[in-house]
Amino acid sequence: MATNDAPLLIRVEHLTKLYGTNRAVNDISFDVPKGEVLGFLGPNGAGKSTTMKVLTCYLAPTAGRAQVAGFDVYTHPLEVRRRIGYLPEDTPLYKDMLVLEYLDYVTELRKVPKAERRGRIKRIGEITGIMKVLGKKIGELSRGFRQRVGLTQAMVHDPDILILDEPTSGLDPNQIVEIRQLIKDLGQSKTVILSTHILPEVQATCSRVVIISDGRLVADGRPDDLVAREHANTFRILLERAEPGPVRAQLETLPGVRSVSEDPSETNTLAFTVTTDGENDLRRELYQAAVANQWPLLELTRKSASLEEVFRRLTQADTVAAPEADAKERAA
Repeated sequence: MATNDAPLLIRVEHLTKLYGTNRAVNDISFDVPKGEVLGFLGPNGAGKSTTMKVLTCYLAPTAGRAQVAGFDVYTHPLEVRRRIGYLPEDTPLYKDMLVLEYLDYVTELRKVPKAERRGRIKRIGEITGIMKVLGKKIGELSRGFRQRVGLTQAMVHDPDILILDEPTSGLDPNQIVEIRQLIKDLGQSKTVILSTHILPEVQATCSRVVIISDGRLVADGRPDDLVAREHANTFRILLERAEPGPVRAQLETLPGVRSVSEDPSETNTLAFTVTTDGENDLRRELYQAAVANQWPLLELTRKSASLEEVFRRLTQADTVAAPEADAKERAA
């Protein structure tokens, strides 16, 4: 994990990108220090792909600036490209080439010294688990192995920065666990930007999260901190069957209660979800209410918040316009 005094490898300042009159990215700013694994999240069409294309020098910004390893993406694109490894969501591979042939070609393009190429391919290939398919055509591989080949080409020149768009797409559960651990390990020495729709993956992998919605930055922080700050506490109370009206009325009178809703429950039981403001822990008060009103209490639990709930709340307004914006973003 990055420390506060770690050097910055990515700096984005007031970045804006227009497609005609559409603001795909709207005045966003964030920094990424060395040794950090950053989860870069947003709904389809929110501007994620556009931002990554700017950082990888596929697109020029309309306004603002972005620096990678101290080099401006607009004025020094070749220096930027030398220092990044990029895995796009739809990995562009030459399907008629053998895996080893393709990786040889990539190391040549990346100007890896000839004497080091095979050793580099072997070292990275063992990490990504492709050694047994080096002699096969890329077009004959499963999607999971093609994804691994794409990850290998992104790493084979030993870049300072990795930008990974949906890196576990198409992998089986065991492979996903392996790639997650690989990304965490890489974050000890490299800067990683990870874009994914699998939010539990972000919580398991990333030390920090940036969320954008409708082209704007709406959240920036550690996953656990975002959950604690953005999500109200919720509790579930399960009772033996009682009249729901009086129980709800009593629960709603407790200090700090924002809302009370009845949950589906088994026959002869009554369940409610109680939502509170801020970080109030009302388990003691809920227990005391059950005792005072002689409600037979079967269960009292504090529901765990999730990054997915935070994400939905912060980006829900963006989802209506997402399909059209996403089409414009990917067509660019």
